[in-house]
Amino acid sequence: MRRTARLVTGTALAVAAAGLAAAPAYGADTGGLEVYPSTVVPGGDVTVNTAACGVGGTGAGDASAVGAGQFTLAPSAHEEDVIGQFRVPPGAQPGTYEIVAKCPGGRTVTGDLVVTLTSTREQVHPRGYVKTGVGGALGPDPVQTAAGVAALAVAAAGGTWLLHRRARGDGI
Repeated sequence: MRRTARLVTGTALAVAAAGLAAAPAYGADTGGLEVYPSTVVPGGDVTVNTAACGVGGTGAGDASAVGAGQFTLAPSAHEEDVIGQFRVPPGAQPGTYEIVAKCPGGRTVTGDLVVTLTSTREQVHPRGYVKTGVGGALGPDPVQTAAGVAALAVAAAGGTWLLHRRARGDGI
């Protein structure tokens, strides 16, 4: 039994070590196409960049899958990247689309763009008061709010008075 356990454990460790050795180091350039933002609504602007075309290189981008057509990749100020932009057509349907960039040396890189109908970039925060019928400090009628506060104060004072009477033994 021990021999089988050692064999299984040794095999698992060897597989894990081989997997780690084959994995790329953190921060290593994989030569892919970076798409920002990766999720966009129809009519939104998209920026793509890659280091696959080399220092000072150029490239040709293709966003025909989403209906945006061709765009140019030009050298950027960010290290060895080339950068390009396109606008997603307002009539684009939701889904995942492949964006392609071709470098002069024949290298082709791709990246995914997700088109949604709801924006994830801007969050809408609630404002104002809740219409529960109870009123509130930020409600539309300060007179009703003041009346509610006065009623609570009277109830608290009455409760305190009754508790003092009971503690003294006067009864209720």
